[in-house]
Amino acid sequence: MKIFVDGDGSPVKDTTIEVALTYSLEVVIVTSIDHYSLKEYPKNVSFVYVDKGADAADFRIVQLIKREDLLVTQDYGLASLVLPKGVCVLHQLGYQYTEANIDGLLEQRYFSAKVRKSGGHTKGPKAFTAEDRATFKGKLIEVIEAKKEDLYVE
Repeated sequence: MKIFVDGDGSPVKDTTIEVALTYSLEVVIVTSIDHYSLKEYPKNVSFVYVDKGADAADFRIVQLIKREDLLVTQDYGLASLVLPKGVCVLHQLGYQYTEANIDGLLEQRYFSAKVRKSGGHTKGPKAFTAEDRATFKGKLIEVIEAKKEDLYVE
């Protein structure tokens, strides 16, 4: 199992890396070349840089990710593309995208876009907090533990 992170603007990259180190899991951060960094990362972390473009990182993730991998993203559209591949998808706020909730989330996104396109205003996301980070970390650990158990059963 690898953990993929939709890296453009993700506030949980470091938390994901920290947890992955504990479980000796590989982390692949897919991000725009605009976010290139010289920062040193642990050996279990690799970067895939993509060209500038609205969905370039998303398309690369869809191409690379495999069944049993885990994806961290806040992008509902990306989540909807990888769920059918058997991928576990977590939002940075600690909730899990599923086949049961993705249609409602996409519909909500569509209606919000319609409101904005017609000149209306919608609320943006709240500022990311330490509590949000702790919730995400707890859910990430819970999912990894559950996936480990599933792997041992088979």
